[in-house]
Amino acid sequence: MRQVALPGGERVPALGLGTWGMGEARRGAADEAAALTLGIELGMTLIDTAEMYGEGGAEELVGKVIAGRRQSLFIVSKVYPHNATRPGAIAACERSLKRLGTDRIDLYLLHWRGEVPLAETLEGFLELRRSGKIRHYGVSNLDTADMEEWCALAGGEATATDQVLYNLSRRGVEWELLPWLRRHGMPVMAYSPIEQGRLLRHRALAAVARRHDATPAQIALAWLIRQEGVIAIPKAALPQHARENRRALDITLSAEDLAELDQGFPPPRRAEPLAML
Repeated sequence: MRQVALPGGERVPALGLGTWGMGEARRGAADEAAALTLGIELGMTLIDTAEMYGEGGAEELVGKVIAGRRQSLFIVSKVYPHNATRPGAIAACERSLKRLGTDRIDLYLLHWRGEVPLAETLEGFLELRRSGKIRHYGVSNLDTADMEEWCALAGGEATATDQVLYNLSRRGVEWELLPWLRRHGMPVMAYSPIEQGRLLRHRALAAVARRHDATPAQIALAWLIRQEGVIAIPKAALPQHARENRRALDITLSAEDLAELDQGFPPPRRAEPLAML
């Protein structure tokens, strides 16, 4: 499994398992659990979730899947902005721990910036780390100016990642944010790496997929994880999707492939506001 280094040196899989949209209904829960289980068995041992997903339902689903195999996994979860006061983040984390059935979260993120001062959120994260309830902390959906503000705070230099919307059709982060993160040794965690399926009918993506006897989704993932310091967290709600996602690691894109994808999905030519879903 290809790996990406966090700022402290710990290495995590470049391809993980996303859970946005999972744990929301009983129908489909068995398939979702089977997909997560197979993904873990295939080496995708980083699992991303959040208290927002299914209002805790995704964390409960993950908790059932990881029971008995927690030691080999890297669990990521996130706190709502309105819960991100110092005491609120601590309480929210404790609720997430209970739903996950674990005594620690490996990486805890601020889901997006809200009204709570960043300094207060970071104080909560530092307290959670001191108490052993989280191992690393980071942010999500923060653009460059927000990252500069966050990292200037006491403890901000230890930030592990910024999780943002990044895929072939959402390349705005390449102008400023991605270079900034690389200069500071922070990987980017790319959510919605296939744009919730919307980019998969694009002609350029389909052409490259045909050359590799692959699916457009596999090419979109291979394009992301070929880059240094990029982690992709696609959702797989069915076992066959988890298996298909895993094959993206075996695809090597050629210069011709990359040029064709750049033509179909042009890189940014100017600064753009950070995109969010």
